[in-house]
Amino acid sequence: MNENVVAESLGLRRPATSVIAECLRVQASVPPRTAAQRFFGISPLGRDAEPWFIGALGELDVAQRLGRLGAGWYVLHSVPVGTGSSDLDHVVIGPAGVFTINTKHHRGQNVWIGGRRILVNGQRTDHLRNAKHEAKRTSQLLSVAARALIDVTPVIAVVGARRMTVRERPHEVVVLRETELTRWLQRHPSTLTPSQVQRLASLAAQPATWKWMPETQVVGHPAFAQLRAAVDRARNTRRRWVFAVVASVPVVFVVASSTLLGVLLP
Repeated sequence: MNENVVAESLGLRRPATSVIAECLRVQASVPPRTAAQRFFGISPLGRDAEPWFIGALGELDVAQRLGRLGAGWYVLHSVPVGTGSSDLDHVVIGPAGVFTINTKHHRGQNVWIGGRRILVNGQRTDHLRNAKHEAKRTSQLLSVAARALIDVTPVIAVVGARRMTVRERPHEVVVLRETELTRWLQRHPSTLTPSQVQRLASLAAQPATWKWMPETQVVGHPAFAQLRAAVDRARNTRRRWVFAVVASVPVVFVVASSTLLGVLLP
């Protein structure tokens, strides 16, 4: 991905910035684990911080995949919109046009897609409505900045789903697995010239385009990396405990059987 044209602040904004900031803010109130909790692999992640943590992992996964698009494509991550807390997970600009990518991390869950609704483990979601809203807002803001009508295609990237059943393709939103995203974008018909792509990328990189004032605080990506490593270590510890318990079952059975035989057959 060529980033020369997006040297402004948004062009250098790292993936999942907003979600990571909220995750760390919520996690800050969680007390440190005791020695016993660390020994048995209890996760350091607080219950309220967990949804933000999972969301951040999804955005980081998709960002890594978007980084493989190659020359002529420009990707902005965690784009803040307005003065509130709203942001766009990813904005992609390339030969195929402009796309907003809404990442949904549903690892191990069943996702059902209909023309007007997406269900996750049978529960209704607002994924389609939110994706359409983001694309519409992006189109409005970029059109004002470019002084021309800019079409934006909303895309939902579903990360880690156990099963994804497509009953009917939504008409206005593209829904893809994260593994399909990059290839779909690259194979999409070209609609913009290189100069148009470059101009739109330059406009999109400017905070003023999104009516956003740059933040002065530094988001703790290193702190999130440490938290992620701690969560992974805890998970591995729990797995070792499970393995140890399972492995000990035959030994216990043999010992118990030998003892019982010794009693029955003196």
